[in-house]
Amino acid sequence: MSYPDSILRSVEKPGRYVGNEINMVEKNISKIDIRFAFAFPDIYDVGMSHLGLQILYFFLNRRADTYCERVFAPWVDMAAKLREKYLPLATLETHTPLPNFDIIGFTLQYEMSYSNILNMLNLANIPIFAKDRNDSHPIICAGGPCAYNPEPMADFIDFFYIGEGEASLNAVLDIFAENKNSGGTKTQFLEALLGVEGIYVPRFYDVTYNDDGTICKFFPNHPNAPEIIRKTFIADMDVAYFPDKQLVPLVEIVHDRVAIEVFRGCVRGCRFCQAGFISRPHRARSPETLQNQACALLENSGYDEVSLLSLATNDYAPLESLVDGILGHPANANVNISLPSLRIDAVNFALLQKVQKVRKSGLTFAPEAATQRLRDVINKNISETDILDGCRLAFQGGWNRIKLYFMVGLPSETEADILGISQLAGKILDAYYELPKEARKRAPQLSISISAFVPKPFTPFQWEAQNSLEEFDNKQTLAKQNTRRRAIDLSYHNADISRIEGAFARGDRRLSAALARAVALGAAFDGWSEHFNYNIWQQAFTDAGLDLDFYTIRPRPHAEILPWDFIHTGVSKDFLISEREKSINEITTPNCHQTCSGCGMHKIKGGICNETAR
Repeated sequence: MSYPDSILRSVEKPGRYVGNEINMVEKNISKIDIRFAFAFPDIYDVGMSHLGLQILYFFLNRRADTYCERVFAPWVDMAAKLREKYLPLATLETHTPLPNFDIIGFTLQYEMSYSNILNMLNLANIPIFAKDRNDSHPIICAGGPCAYNPEPMADFIDFFYIGEGEASLNAVLDIFAENKNSGGTKTQFLEALLGVEGIYVPRFYDVTYNDDGTICKFFPNHPNAPEIIRKTFIADMDVAYFPDKQLVPLVEIVHDRVAIEVFRGCVRGCRFCQAGFISRPHRARSPETLQNQACALLENSGYDEVSLLSLATNDYAPLESLVDGILGHPANANVNISLPSLRIDAVNFALLQKVQKVRKSGLTFAPEAATQRLRDVINKNISETDILDGCRLAFQGGWNRIKLYFMVGLPSETEADILGISQLAGKILDAYYELPKEARKRAPQLSISISAFVPKPFTPFQWEAQNSLEEFDNKQTLAKQNTRRRAIDLSYHNADISRIEGAFARGDRRLSAALARAVALGAAFDGWSEHFNYNIWQQAFTDAGLDLDFYTIRPRPHAEILPWDFIHTGVSKDFLISEREKSINEITTPNCHQTCSGCGMHKIKGGICNETAR
């Protein structure tokens, strides 16, 4: 049953809650064995822009026995209406309340969405703690990048999927179907999952702690539970599943266009970047495959723009031939191409001229650090000359709006590194005014965005201390006070949010008590600064008997057992330690296209590592 019109007329963007989008899958429920709710813990506008949702939605719906439907976190106005009218949270496809599903799968894209997960369960009248759910309740599972440290959510989730969904999800659903049809219990299903690679079932593991609060021992309590969980991944991206259609929303979303995935993994090895390490090895699709995918999606969606996604799209060697192939197709005469992830040291401005021939949008680059010393610490492997030359070429090509991303709080950072932000910005503007007057048709606009560094698992910086709030505030103030030129707009991320993000990024399963308490106190949409309430989180940690400083500003020794140490991504811990030591000595590591640095992935079949391994 759909939500009443009286409610939909009273909330912002009611189209978020009605479904019926172009290419939405419809099935006969009476012939379905497995009802799967794909749950995105943010609003529709954000979730529908996520490529992973689009891929897994059609991947799961290929199965004749499975119907995958979608549910998103309702915005605050809609959530209030559901509570007021005692209506359960329901899916878009059939408007079925979540308790009627077999499996609810949450994607963990960002730690600050965790409160939304509990709120969605509350809105569905499903107990939030796994221990309080019985065989009448749906199985609750989770995957995505934050699942690489599943422990803060371990008390709420029945099983985690570690890795790429296309690799083993079919095996998971086969086991579920067999267990359901044979009358098996939830426990029997979870026990059967212990034989599937990449599956972590928290109830089959125990943790003990030392007197100082660190982990003493993490161990299986079930004879079939593996001591190490290895991530799953697709070795050959040309044979990996990719849909030939895309859900097209009826309301405006964040990224309203077709998206194709150029490659997975990254060769760069930036030491702060979790995505670059957990997504290894680097695996690219062929230009022919990508061209066919782009053309099919454009034809089946009606969009006139395609986004080429990856962690660094200009690392794709045949990028120009791919662009030519897409734009050269007779049906794509008016198609635009978006390249959202570019490194400033490798930008092909002739190519950008080609894809932005109608309208030159702004360019975005991420130097991350403003001084060469600090860029060497984080292994960014770009020079100031690269940055200035890139901006100069952009200005010469007609782009006058450039956005630059920086971080504060990076390991070994000094005041000179903070002041370097304004100094570098000034040099970029000077490069603009070096152009002949006739070439300066519009005033330059330079946007500087500063975020607070959060150490993440499976990176060389996973042992580092996070800055305190006072340190973050002082550094952001220093950067702002020294960046006063009229053409420069400086903004910075809420450090309070980054502190809570840092706690959950490297936290253990004791954090479940703080999370549950925060939600009880009203936490929701914590990734949205207008709804984040730091006082709630402080109170929640106090009530749970937990120390925020222990999880954030405390450095970890290499010998400490980390909450995620039982997960193996393929990158060895010894390599991460060696990279951390190189960062201390300001030594860079070349990218994987240049030489193999022995991260450990060369031992695993698939990807660039096997082409260059020692």
